[in-house]
Amino acid sequence: MISRRPEHISSSSMGSVVRLIDSYRFGTIVVSGKSWTSNVIIFPDRVIDGWQRREGHRLYVEDLTDALNAESRPESLVVGTGHLGLMKVSSEVEEALRTRRVGFMAQRAKQACQTFNELVEFGRRAVAELRLTC
Repeated sequence: MISRRPEHISSSSMGSVVRLIDSYRFGTIVVSGKSWTSNVIIFPDRVIDGWQRREGHRLYVEDLTDALNAESRPESLVVGTGHLGLMKVSSEVEEALRTRRVGFMAQRAKQACQTFNELVEFGRRAVAELRLTC
């Protein structure tokens, strides 16, 4: 059982090492050896925990602000829609990402973790926004 409280890891404390997802199970994700128990955004150099959306089971463009900021400039965005895939993605999200020429995949959390790792291992600048429950 993971009892550690999730925290924000800044890029300065992580260096330039690329983050990979070690494991995922309902409500818990392990990234580069550290456990998280709240929704996360995973960047190549850091993890932001406690990712909140405007509406819990729906993804809107404004929910992508951190992932699409100028600093991260992802080639691909992987969205984990939850353990059972209950989070829905608005059509505006897909259009906004197409306009920005960002590849996009929305999958159940477990598959999204695998996809993110594959993209990173192939050298893509990927960001993952993952809902860990539902």
